[in-house]
Amino acid sequence: MSATADHADGKSGEPNMASRLGFESGTVVLELGYDDDCDDAFRDAITELTGEPFTGDDPDDAVDVVLLWFREDDGDLVDALFETLTDLKAGGVVWLMTPKVGREGYVDASEIAEAAPTAGMSTTSSLSVTEDWSATKLVLPKSPRVKR
Repeated sequence: MSATADHADGKSGEPNMASRLGFESGTVVLELGYDDDCDDAFRDAITELTGEPFTGDDPDDAVDVVLLWFREDDGDLVDALFETLTDLKAGGVVWLMTPKVGREGYVDASEIAEAAPTAGMSTTSSLSVTEDWSATKLVLPKSPRVKR
C-alpha cells in the first residue's frame, strides 16, 4: 500500500486536499524548500494527482505551480517569493507552505501579508492542509486593463 493510499481513509485528508489546491493531471510543479519536516504524504498525493514528479531546482520550462516550503528561520520571505517567480509561467500559482501556529518555524500571517505585495504578488486564500502545515495561495495580479 502506498503512503497516499494509507491516507485515503480521509483521516489526514492529503489526497483530497491536494485536489482542493488545484493540482490535477499534467500540472508541472516546482518544489522549493523541501526538508525532513515536510509532509511526505501530502507531497505523494500531489505527485499522484499530477502524474508528474516534482521538477528540479532548474526546470527546462516554466512551471504551473511552485510549492514553497518556508519556515521562520529560512531567511527572507520576500527573497524566497522572488525566487519562485523565476520559473513560474504566466497565470501560475505559488502555494506557500508554512508551519501552523505553535509548530516549530511558524510564520505569522502578517509577515506573509507584508511580503507578498513587496514581491509583486497577492494572497488569495489560506488553508489548513495537513496536521502541521498551512498553505497560502499567492498569484501575480492580473495586468491592469488598458482604456481605449
